[in-house]
Amino acid sequence: MTSSASGSAGTAAQVSVYPLRQDDLSPSIDAAIEVFRIAGLGYQVGPMSTIVWGEADKLFRALKDAFDATAALGEVVMVITLSNACPLPMTP
Repeated sequence: MTSSASGSAGTAAQVSVYPLRQDDLSPSIDAAIEVFRIAGLGYQVGPMSTIVWGEADKLFRALKDAFDATAALGEVVMVITLSNACPLPMTP
């Protein structure tokens, strides 16, 4: 698992990216994670999804940008669960 950025945040999202009809799935997934990193959001990469957290407006913008980045590489499904109540992952 990969984690980045710590601190308090009000909104979190669990994001799963499913590239469709693509031989290599990694570029789409990596593109979404890179958007979160550049946005300065906290994130924790897991085997099936990534938890992303930060200020709500910044998070929502990054989710749109992540979808746009993955869609630019081919057909994709992105599943997002949002919360303002879940505990955030511990960061190193």
